[in-house]
Amino acid sequence: MVGGGQLARMTHEAGIPLGISFRLLSDTPQDAAARVVNDVVVGDYRDLATLRAFAKGCDVITFDHEHVPTEHLRALEADGIPVRPGPGALVHAQDKGVMRARLTSLGVACPRHRIVTDPADVVRFADEIGGFPVVLKTVRGGYDGKGVWLVRSEEDAGDAFRAGVPVLGEERVAFRRELAANVVRSPHGQAVAYPVVESRQVDGVCDTVIAPAPGLAPELSAQAQETALRIAGELGVVGHLAVELFETEDGRVLVNELAMRPHNSGHWTQDGAVTSQFANHLRAVLDLPLGDPRPRAPWTVMANVLGGAYPEMYPAYLHCMARDPGLKIHMYGKDVRPGRKVGHVTTFGDDLDEVTDRARHAADYLRGLIDE
Repeated sequence: MVGGGQLARMTHEAGIPLGISFRLLSDTPQDAAARVVNDVVVGDYRDLATLRAFAKGCDVITFDHEHVPTEHLRALEADGIPVRPGPGALVHAQDKGVMRARLTSLGVACPRHRIVTDPADVVRFADEIGGFPVVLKTVRGGYDGKGVWLVRSEEDAGDAFRAGVPVLGEERVAFRRELAANVVRSPHGQAVAYPVVESRQVDGVCDTVIAPAPGLAPELSAQAQETALRIAGELGVVGHLAVELFETEDGRVLVNELAMRPHNSGHWTQDGAVTSQFANHLRAVLDLPLGDPRPRAPWTVMANVLGGAYPEMYPAYLHCMARDPGLKIHMYGKDVRPGRKVGHVTTFGDDLDEVTDRARHAADYLRGLIDE
């Protein structure tokens, strides 16, 4: 697995019961996965020679991020190394411009958009769609709200162009909430779909995920799952695909982003589904039969734990575990910094309000926002 973050850490955990030997290419020995994986190569994923040396002897290469240069992945494939998802699919998660063009050609509903060249062109784009505000995104490299700007004038647009990379302009969508459809597809085309979830964001960072999305009309839920499965098939995705969606005020579902790896919106599956996204991602990239994606309980809530007042969270476990024996805590082994994702908690049960309150209490207590 290329990338040493928490996604690699949790994927490795899912592979242990299957006896899967795991090799990791990590930026540093202190990365979340590098602390627990036995076979760690420390190196730069942007260096082709490093990638080739790392891949030697591996049965398959997969990722916990989308940042490996596309041309390097094509070189690995040319060397005979299976890369899953392959570069032809992964580029749609790496480059938002490529993604928007391809989804539009497939007739998938997306926000109105086009590549913009400078602040003056942003003004022209705004005029085309009915005026400001508009959303600007760097086509590569953005995540958790980084590389995204909501602009209300030509003067606001300058920051987006300072990185010197292409910029995508999109309409600002009037949406009720954000959803995510998570699916997994194997090389021979078997695919499974998890329940559509509601993803609640705070300052551009995923805060809480509710599975399934409460109050979602059955026809919209089916449409979201069918759209995600169709995208996976049309793009040739192998592994986990997260399709982030807007549920609009006028009752539509629009595709916002794609991620071709385990995803924050699927963390609830560790405890809330028969087979987790991490286990199914491994099954897919190894071309094993996929596992059951059905939920174990009527409701599961995942809440991210961000770094806060407690640099050492172990003492907080005592309170959280004693207060809620059914709580599941997942920490990533990362140094605690304010605002940094350092873990998540999951709760599940029959009553949505109770399950949500339990998850939010634990996440807030671990962060130090509450003390009782």
